[in-house]
Formats: sequence, C-alpha cells, structure tokens
Amino acid sequence: MQFEFPIEGLPSVMRGPRIERRRVLVGGSAFWGRIVEGGEHAGRLQLDDGRLLEAEGQHYLPPVDPSKIIAIHISYSSRSVETRNKPRPTETPTYFTKPTTSLNGHGGQILKPADCQYLNYEGEYAVVISRTCRNVTPDEAWDYIEGFCPALDMGLQDFRDTDQGSMLRVKGADTLLPIGPGIVRGVNLFEQTLRTLVNGHVVQEAHIGEETVWGPHYVIADLARHITLLPGDVILMGTPCHSRSIDAGDTVSCEITGIGKVSGTVVGIAQPRAAALGVGHMPTDTPEVRRVALGFDERVPERFKDNLQKARKEKHHV
Repeated sequence: MQFEFPIEGLPSVMRGPRIERRRVLVGGSAFWGRIVEGGEHAGRLQLDDGRLLEAEGQHYLPPVDPSKIIAIHISYSSRSVETRNKPRPTETPTYFTKPTTSLNGHGGQILKPADCQYLNYEGEYAVVISRTCRNVTPDEAWDYIEGFCPALDMGLQDFRDTDQGSMLRVKGADTLLPIGPGIVRGVNLFEQTLRTLVNGHVVQEAHIGEETVWGPHYVIADLARHITLLPGDVILMGTPCHSRSIDAGDTVSCEITGIGKVSGTVVGIAQPRAAALGVGHMPTDTPEVRRVALGFDERVPERFKDNLQKARKEKHHV
C-alpha cells in the first residue's frame, strides 16, 4: 500500500483558522506568544501575558525544544532527479539525525569555519511532534503533529568523505539548523510553495504538494515503528533541487507561503584549535565532496543557477 499524494481529506492540523506560535527573548527572559491574525493588531506578536509587540526586530528563539531531530535524506522529486536522475530516490525513506545543539533561531548567525569551503543551504519545512507517538498508522500520524516550521538544514559538505554514513559533522555542527520563527497550524501545507533565497535571490523553489514523494504522515508512521517520538521532536522533510555552497556575508532564507520565513547570515570563524593540531579527520575537497556540494547543474532550472550567480555578485543583507 502506498501513502503518497494526493491524500484523502484534509487533516485537522491543516484546517483553519491559522495559528502561529513564536518564542521570543524579551528583557533577558523567554516568552511564548502568537501572531495576531486579524483586527487592528493583525501581524503583531501577542505574548501569553497579554503584551503586544511588533513582530519585526524581535530576538526569536527556536520554537522547539526537541529530544531529537530526525531528517529525511531525499523526499522531493526534483532533488531526486538532480542527484539520482530519477523522480523517486529509493523504495522507502532513509534518515539521519542532527544534535539538538545545531538549533538556531530566526535571524541568527550561521558559522562557517575557516578550514571549510562548502557550506550548503537546504530550505525545508519541519514537522513538530505534539504528543508521545509510537506504533501508529499513516492515517493516525496526523493527530500527532503540532504544526510546521520553515527550516534551513545547512551542511558542511567538507566532512562528507568521513561522515557520509552518519552526517554527524556535515549536518550536526552548531548553528546549522535555523528554524522558525513560529510553529504554524491551520494551513494546507500541500498547497504551499517553498523557496530558498540567497541575498534576496531565489535559488530553490518547489510546490510542496506537487513534488513530495513521502508526506509527513508516512514518515512519522515509518519512524514510530521503532522510535518513540516525544513532544517537541522535530522531523526535517527534505529539500528541493539546487543545494549549493555559500560564503561568509551571505544571507540565506527559507520562506514557505502561508507558513513563514526563517533567515540566517553566514559568519566566518577561525578553524577549531584542535584542527590546527591535526586532531581528527580534516575537511576535504574531493570528487565526492564536490559532487554533493556543487551538484549537477545540467539537471536544475537555469533560473536557479543565474540567481545564485547574481547573489554571489550582490552580497547584501535581506
């Protein structure tokens, strides 16, 4: 039996009204609030204690506190065509994990060590688990979803030679998961378009419903066969084609219509002190690293390549 698209009936998590919850740092303390959807205060952030704040310019914290972060390798047909030259990557999904210390808030700094060349963007949507989930069917899995977040699954591809099996340092380094600024429910995810922008230029784009191979209901049921998912756990649902490397000074964003936009700025830092002493496997620049970091330009739309070139010439914050 296949659990692919389209699905029958709209799950409650995707039926309105739209609700967006955000977590913000105010006066040195963390507060939860919601975006006001209508009326004279529409678009403002109302904290749970009643205070109203402007949504822009706040210090946003990741709106999740997961026990674990699980990511699917490939779940968009365009990404599969680019990397595998076929619209379905594998018969069933495969996964990796990111440590919780990789979490980063909207508007944060994404760190790129001086000894790494290839820091790739991957715009994605994240699924947040609402309650303890184990041994469920795909149809039941919808009832365990709190909502959805924009996310950037950044990756230091220089470590792919040594960590390809685990992706630990490739995807798990500090700051490599900007997420938020909010958790959203009440929006039909499958009618939305995901875009990744570098310095304001669109470098990835996909209609989620049209390109998705496995939906979150299938992925949750698959994982929960053997792994208990806990409230706040995060599942990253993959990226479309054209993941490429960016540099210090670049601003990268993932925006999903109806859901929101998360951004971060790449900041260069010195190489780790232990690396200078020759500790551990060094970052590499090999054919396998370049295969993933640089991708297959002949299999992606020309406009993405053109926009990335513009972004590299026009570095500015967006």
